[in-house]
Amino acid sequence: MTMDRETLKRRLKELLISGLRLQDTEPASIADDQPIFVEGLGLDSIDALELALAVSKRYGFQLRSDNPDNKRIFGSLRALADHIQSNRAG
Repeated sequence: MTMDRETLKRRLKELLISGLRLQDTEPASIADDQPIFVEGLGLDSIDALELALAVSKRYGFQLRSDNPDNKRIFGSLRALADHIQSNRAG
């Protein structure tokens, strides 16, 4: 069963907020092209590990820490959604 892109982005925003405990953040306040780390949501490397683990568990594939494309994959919510749609299991 495939999920449309807008639903995936909404669910990723919810996962970001719940998984990283961003209590003062609303899903609508996260722009699709906003950087996820540093200047965007202000997340750090520990948050990156937690997010990668949450995405792996939820969408059924491994995000490897040694992947040279990680900077692009985690560059924005849109980039992460594109990667998930291209690589998710089942």
